[in-house]
Amino acid sequence: MAIEKVPAKNEIMFVWFNRYAGITLKTPSKTLVVDPVDIKPKNFQNVDAVLISHEHYDHLDQSLVSEIYKLSQCMVLADPTSARRLRNVVPSEKLREVQPGLEVKIGEVSVKAEKCNHPPAATPVSFVITSEDGVKVFHTADSLPFPEMASIGEREQFDLVFCTVGIAPGASPETGFEIARLTKPKVAVPYHTGSTADLKRFAELVKREMPKVNCLIPEVGRIYQVSKRCEK
Repeated sequence: MAIEKVPAKNEIMFVWFNRYAGITLKTPSKTLVVDPVDIKPKNFQNVDAVLISHEHYDHLDQSLVSEIYKLSQCMVLADPTSARRLRNVVPSEKLREVQPGLEVKIGEVSVKAEKCNHPPAATPVSFVITSEDGVKVFHTADSLPFPEMASIGEREQFDLVFCTVGIAPGASPETGFEIARLTKPKVAVPYHTGSTADLKRFAELVKREMPKVNCLIPEVGRIYQVSKRCEK
């Protein structure tokens, strides 16, 4: 789903467009789409970059990525396994293979690949996205929590973290909450589930255990706005 409105300074907008990890994220100057599946490419004609976290069917659709590229001439950033599968549909100058620790600039917006604890995938990554105004977003893909998330969260001071709460092996509202506990964002968003109960359970845990963290329960297709956390 496209976001027509332009965020104000120090803000980003996002929309969760499927029941998996698919989101559109818009900064004041750029539009990024993460793990697009189950969508119509015609709705994504003004995209600056597509980000692919791993090769599973609910995260990578080669033909869809190809169509979005043809419509927008966007950059495509993908984990090594996904990048290999996209080499025949995205020109080499527009395709970047990313591994944990690699940072790519999309204009003034930064995308940094980080570790992803999703054992069924071959070479999964998560993404730290930093807007031109310094709004920090952590897209965890299908990741289960891992200890290094604490240091990533301390370093980045996240405004928004997407927390996997279902569908992926081992994922649950409890493991999603652990991601929030480790990363300590301003706003925690549960995703990757078709279960309203999963979303509500995650929210209950955050409210009880982390009262200073805002929990935003997303609805598919609805646009949300998140602002930069106040400096201490």
